Amino acid sequence: QVQLVESGGGLVQVGGSLRLSCAASGRTFSSSVMAWFRQAPGKEREFVAAIRWSDGMTDSADSVKGRFTISRDNTKNTVYLQMNSLKPEDTAVYYCAARYGFRIYATTTAYNSWGQGTQVTVSS
Repeated sequence: QVQLVESGGGLVQVGGSLRLSCAASGRTFSSSVMAWFRQAPGKEREFVAAIRWSDGMTDSADSVKGRFTISRDNTKNTVYLQMNSLKPEDTAVYYCAARYGFRIYATTTAYNSWGQGTQVTVSS
């Protein structure tokens, strides 16, 4: 089992930036995919971005392409989500997730470990 702890959320103005962190512990990650999802009030949890731990291959949702970047630090077992040019519609609770395997999925059911979430609020 993998334990995930997110941090870095907060309140930011439109156009601002935030960097979220997800510290992972537990089993090894060389054969894992780490992802970020988000859930706004009254909406379903949606895929944001993912990264394959072994080779750094990434994927992201169209709504964040060009603004958000996912990355990892192998030495710290930490995944980051750099969020730039934030918009009010980016307001949500952001969750870190992990799954074993090499394929990147954009569905919540593919991931079996989740963090507690961190709130991101973009004010206009």
